[in-house]
Amino acid sequence: MRILIAEDDFASRKFMLKFLSQFGECDVTVDGMEAVDAFLMALDADTPYDLVCLDIMMPALDGYQALKAIRNIEQERKIPEEEQAKIIMTTALNESTNVNRAFDLGCVGYAGKPIDQAKFETVLKKLELIP
Repeated sequence: MRILIAEDDFASRKFMLKFLSQFGECDVTVDGMEAVDAFLMALDADTPYDLVCLDIMMPALDGYQALKAIRNIEQERKIPEEEQAKIIMTTALNESTNVNRAFDLGCVGYAGKPIDQAKFETVLKKLELIP
């Protein structure tokens, strides 16, 4: 599995990298603009990401903007829904308005911080990313 982690906080980024590395090859970006660029480069290299983890509060582009940009790229390239990246939002913002907005923009999962590893693994299993 190819995984893209977009997280501006060093400690959270380090945790996510250590945790998700057991499931696949991880690339890390520190803001939403880098995440969108990395996503595009992976598509162009024919090595698309299976999972994208986006923090909501990031500089350059926030997680919502990055999510929308990634979904727009997939639509422009006519990537079938079953082949699109699974996008999980990771954030300390757990209010229902934030959760609903993220799902409206096309995320498939939402993980509040601090990340609960067992719950996160359950989400990955439900998304059929891990056995």
